[in-house]
Amino acid sequence: MKTQDMNRDWIATARTLSQALPYMQRYTGATVVIKLGGHAMGSDEAMASFANDVVLMRQVGVNPVIVHGGGPMINDMLKRLDIQSEFVNGKRVTDAATMEVVEMVLSGVVNKRIVQAINRAGGKAVGLSGKDANLISCDQTDAALGLVGTPAQMDPTILSTLFEQSMIPVIAPLGSGQGGETFNINGDTAAGAIAGALKADRLLLLTDVSGVKNAEGEVVTELTADQIRDMTADGTIAGGMIPKTETALDAIASGVRAVVILDGRAPNACLLELFTDHGAGSIIRPR
Repeated sequence: MKTQDMNRDWIATARTLSQALPYMQRYTGATVVIKLGGHAMGSDEAMASFANDVVLMRQVGVNPVIVHGGGPMINDMLKRLDIQSEFVNGKRVTDAATMEVVEMVLSGVVNKRIVQAINRAGGKAVGLSGKDANLISCDQTDAALGLVGTPAQMDPTILSTLFEQSMIPVIAPLGSGQGGETFNINGDTAAGAIAGALKADRLLLLTDVSGVKNAEGEVVTELTADQIRDMTADGTIAGGMIPKTETALDAIASGVRAVVILDGRAPNACLLELFTDHGAGSIIRPR
C-alpha cells in the first residue's frame, strides 16, 4: 500500500486550476492572436515553454494564431551570405536579393521551428505565410524601402478552416502585391491586421518590456485608446513603444476587443494574461 502526504504545492496548483475555470469558460471559442518575437525564440527552453502554453490554450477551446518575426535571424543570414544592406532613415531597404533571404528565413527556418515546437508539445500546428490563400495582400509602404509592404486587403478564410480542424496557424509576416511581388511586413503590423480581419477577442503583443509605462515609469495595467493617444502626444509613450501602441489602436479600430502589450520573457505570460484575475502587462480597450 502506498501513502503520501498532501504537498502544499499540489494544493496551490489545484487551487490555481479551480480559479482559472471561469476564464477558461470565458475564452472558449475565442480567437487570440499572439505576436511572437525574439524573446521567446532565443532558446529551446523558451520556445518549448511558449509551445506548451499555446497547446494548453487550444486544449481548453481557445483558437490561438501565432504571428512571428525573425529580424535577428535575417540579419545573421544576410551576414553569412555577405549580402550588404542599404538603409534609409534607419530602415533597411529590402531589395530582391534581401527579399529572398527574408522569405527563406521567415517561412523556412523560423516558421518551421515554431511549428515543430508546438507539434512536439502535442498540438497540431500548420506553418503559413501571408501569401498563402491570399491571406494578406499588400501595397508597397515606401518606394525608397523596396519590397516592404503594408496590408491592404485580408482574407482569413484559411484560418477559419484550420480552426474547424483544431489546427494552430503559425504565420510568417509576408504578403503578396498586385503585381505578384513578395513583400516583407513588420511583424506587429501583420499581427494587428490578422487580428482585425478575424475580429479577434485578444491581440497579445509579446515584447521585452513589462507594458506601457506612465510618466513615473510605472506599468499601467488598463488603458483606453484615448489615453494612449494622450500619452503619445505628451511624450510619455515614446521610442519603440510607439509602433506597438499604434498597432494596438489600428487593431481596436478594426474590431479587436482588446490588445495587451506584455513581457514575453516572463514565464507563462500568455496564460497569466488570459486565465488569471490579475493578468499581465497593459491591456488597451476601445474605451
